[in-house]
Amino acid sequence: MPILDWPLERRPRERLIREGATALTDAELLAIFLRIGVPGKDAVQLGQEMVHHFGSLQGLFGASLREFSAINGLGPAKFAQLQAVMELARRAMLEEIKSGQALGSPKAVKEYLRILFRGHACESFHVLFLDVKNRLIEVREMFRGTLTHTSVYPREVVKAALACNAASIMLAHNHPSGTPDPSESDLLLTRALVQAMALVDIRILDHFVVAGHQVHSFAEHGQL
Repeated sequence: MPILDWPLERRPRERLIREGATALTDAELLAIFLRIGVPGKDAVQLGQEMVHHFGSLQGLFGASLREFSAINGLGPAKFAQLQAVMELARRAMLEEIKSGQALGSPKAVKEYLRILFRGHACESFHVLFLDVKNRLIEVREMFRGTLTHTSVYPREVVKAALACNAASIMLAHNHPSGTPDPSESDLLLTRALVQAMALVDIRILDHFVVAGHQVHSFAEHGQL
């Protein structure tokens, strides 16, 4: 039965307006995003298939266009819409952090980084530049590709930090496939950057490694 033929109290969109988004299941939220289903499946059933196919929302959000389009009824248009929604979420979180209210909470920073790296198929190295009050000045991607201690040049990070007039920085990169446990190259790179930044009296507050929903903090594990 098409969703439009459901009783009003059961329809996802009406329930969201009445009860709030948190009252809906993942499949119901996806149904609102999808708007319509496919022959033989309403939008909620299609949403359930998406979650089941990818195993989780993280899996869905990280899917490539080819993987996304493997489900009947999904294609470039819906993929582009989903990417736009995720980018809006990233920018909204960045606005919150730039307001200076979120950096006091490590949990909020980690959540921002999860969103920032969501869907990245290759390793990406970012630097968060902070002022003397630990407010965010800028987030900049410094390198993309296979990360080693020689592929990110400390002098480039130093130059960028000085150009931003940063008092301190945070480092962040992702492990697209695997665990957030830092590699030996990650440890070597961090030590090199700590030494380089110390020469210009700029502190590295933390280095985060993101793998899906998991985030490893160097500071929390005494690795800085």
